[in-house]
Amino acid sequence: MNTTVAFIGLGAMGYRMAAHLPQHFDTVYVWNRNFEKAKQHATAFGTQAVALEQAVQADIIFSCLPTSQDVDDLIQGLKIKSGAIWVDCTSGVPDAARQQALQLKQLDIEFLDAPVSGQTIGAENATLTFMVGGSNDAFQRALPAMQAMGKLIKHVGDSGAGFAVKAVNNMMMAVHLCAAAEGFTTLKAHGVNLHEALDCINASSGKSGVTESILPQRILNRSFPLTFGLPLLAKDTGIAIDLVREAKLSTPILGLTQSLIQAANSLATPDSDFSTAVKMYESWSKITLD
Repeated sequence: MNTTVAFIGLGAMGYRMAAHLPQHFDTVYVWNRNFEKAKQHATAFGTQAVALEQAVQADIIFSCLPTSQDVDDLIQGLKIKSGAIWVDCTSGVPDAARQQALQLKQLDIEFLDAPVSGQTIGAENATLTFMVGGSNDAFQRALPAMQAMGKLIKHVGDSGAGFAVKAVNNMMMAVHLCAAAEGFTTLKAHGVNLHEALDCINASSGKSGVTESILPQRILNRSFPLTFGLPLLAKDTGIAIDLVREAKLSTPILGLTQSLIQAANSLATPDSDFSTAVKMYESWSKITLD
């Protein structure tokens, strides 16, 4: 396609996501703070490593950074192409998305908050889920570029809605993770074979994404591969609790889960995968989930 696309932020997710774009677009710019990584990406996948100032002259600009503040810091002072669409795949803050959308709209630039789910394997296989907030017109125009990287792409509402869905999704995953840690610790305390029990639960009403993939692929085999950091999960559960407070709701399970994830994060090393939250339970019970 003649549309030019840029991808800013080549971390664990962005590096894999951007790799699919040259199969669908003739011109794909990439930029990363560590510019050597951008050059490596260009060599491997046929993208073009460019200066940030050139990257933001693309028709569709993707960003995938750790926080909304990182995106804010990047946008300030940049001369972005008029008429462009900025698609932010960061797991960000809904209020920040609304502010960024308003700021860029004044410059004739559309902003979509479009966080993704599916972890690095989804980024590798172009099967990510996009949950997108912003104007429907901008969503429709950016849809072909998102389809190059994702399987399920949903417009979930106005600016901020995408970030809200992602935060609540990750909070619910954290609830499942804590429930699984407590449940399987209880089973092992009673001498149950956890691997056989897992098969039973995954064929029953107690199953979840945690029991179907995270427990067998990360925890019970003790691999804990770093694909989504525990600090990032702590950040996302914090965003979800902020949404609860803004709506003046009572959500005791979410509140307790947020406290548990924050506690697990405070005990872990900064480079810990989110699945290592179970190690806090193991330290309490002296029972290893394997």
